[in-house]
Amino acid sequence: MMPRSELFKDMVADLRMAASFVTILPVASSKPAADGAVARATWALPVAGLLVGLAGAFVYKVAIRFGLTPNIAALLALATTALITGALHEDGLADTADGLGGGRTRERKLEIMRDSRIGTYGVCALILSFGLRWSALAAIADPLLVAFALCAAHAAARAGVPAFMSLVPPARPDGLSASAGSPPGRSVAIAFALGTLALALALGPGKALVGLILLSLAGLLLARLAVRQIGGQTGDILGAFEQIGEILILLVAASFRMGG
Repeated sequence: MMPRSELFKDMVADLRMAASFVTILPVASSKPAADGAVARATWALPVAGLLVGLAGAFVYKVAIRFGLTPNIAALLALATTALITGALHEDGLADTADGLGGGRTRERKLEIMRDSRIGTYGVCALILSFGLRWSALAAIADPLLVAFALCAAHAAARAGVPAFMSLVPPARPDGLSASAGSPPGRSVAIAFALGTLALALALGPGKALVGLILLSLAGLLLARLAVRQIGGQTGDILGAFEQIGEILILLVAASFRMGG
């Protein structure tokens, strides 16, 4: 059995790796990652997401405190989360929309997804993503409830990524997703449990169930689309999955809030 000190060190290392994987924060270890280390660390993605959500919630709270409207505060919160993540997931969403929407062949779709330029499909996808998330946060309005919604969305949206990586094969032998490897079952289970816990604590069990169902359906649909069109998943597909998850959870939070 692993000593507690070693277990703690491994957990901290995984948290740092997960945070460096989905944010631009300078938290990565200076030592090179061993084989499979990134895949094993994916259990901590919901925790990294929680930190991103908290940052957005803090900015929202400060903006409201200074007398800004919920509309402006929501936009500043989204800008903060995009800044912390380096717009990594937004970039993945845009590339996925351009590739799956604009290419005729598998090879052409993958080529488009690797192109740094953005096309019409990508622009439309980003407008929808920011528009829906902004509208949801502005509708929720109350800073505490916004904080719950942001934390739940960012944690839960990343909680399904390990399962997606494990169940859907990489579309190509190189790239971010392929180099990360397939997460082990334990990492998948822990990430799922953390995401579910975040949803339940932030939104309540009923709303959490709705969120889980929507996330699962979205994951299945995206996985089927990716496999049919490009043969599997890529880092861009994972980014798109995360963005869809954020949108769905924030919409669930906003709809229940507006419904009383």
